[in-house]
Amino acid sequence: MSAIEKIKAKAKANVKHIVLPEGTEPRTVQASAKILAQGIAKVTLIGNEEEVKKVAAETGTDLTGVAIIDPATSEKTAAYTELLYELRKAKGMTMEQAAELASKNTLYFGTLMLKAGDADGMVAGAINSTGNVLRPALQIIKTAPGIKVVSSCFIMELPDQKWGDNGVMIFGDCAVIPNPTAEELAAIAIASAKSGEQLVDLDPRVAMLSFSTKGSAKHDNVTKVQEATALAHELAPELQLDGELQADAALVESVGQLKSPGSTVAGHANTLIFPDLQAGNIGYKLVQRLAGAEAIGPIIQGLAKPVSDLSRGCSVDDIVSVVAITAVKAQA
Repeated sequence: MSAIEKIKAKAKANVKHIVLPEGTEPRTVQASAKILAQGIAKVTLIGNEEEVKKVAAETGTDLTGVAIIDPATSEKTAAYTELLYELRKAKGMTMEQAAELASKNTLYFGTLMLKAGDADGMVAGAINSTGNVLRPALQIIKTAPGIKVVSSCFIMELPDQKWGDNGVMIFGDCAVIPNPTAEELAAIAIASAKSGEQLVDLDPRVAMLSFSTKGSAKHDNVTKVQEATALAHELAPELQLDGELQADAALVESVGQLKSPGSTVAGHANTLIFPDLQAGNIGYKLVQRLAGAEAIGPIIQGLAKPVSDLSRGCSVDDIVSVVAITAVKAQA
């Protein structure tokens, strides 16, 4: 069973309610019917009902069973306006501004549904930037208890199953934080390990990557990874985590045991934490293109409730997969 098939099976076992705020976007409309047909989640599309139905007709999509909510006419909009105002008034938001966002911005409406407990997760990004998707989530949902940073990870499924756990690995952070501090890097490591556990049943073995292994080089960038490693050990002492490690020391047993003798992670890592976004983004794309890996993500982690970001080049099947991931994260 592939990683995404395993995730879909988990989603079907405990069905959650996922809201799609880009409700008039054709791929999203088509995906909503597939999600329902496959039993992955209960789905609500947000948008003008006539426009949603017009797109469904144009794409030959049967929306039977898919809920549609229009913020402009919903009976919930007034309550969501009040909720948004209370959450943001200390930041200077007026009731008029809250009403404008709740009634006209579907991303805010969807996030407010999530905050109010009227949905379990949200997926967007087919026609919105990552910044637009995450802004209301950061303002309204905020981070999970004990987590100070929102980050991302990818599930990487490689054809060569000698890597990770039968070819499945977690890479973080490859999409959100450009230059994480040591504290942020520790949080990324812990969140990525949890994502691997939740989504694909990994027993995380986390490698904190660097161009140095155990002090073989001296540089501020190395010190940051060393500090992040120590902090992650303090925050999650139960976690199998080692660093700083070069990539070959993390992945190749003979190199790992030479450079970090006795480590349970070196040479056996299934979760790679990159020191910054440049390394992470380049790393996952190299593995995707040169090793033929399937890259599933980015998976947003660290929020109090699950919000997932799509690539604007996503396919209908990509949306279905991300909804499945979001549903499983909602179960946790």
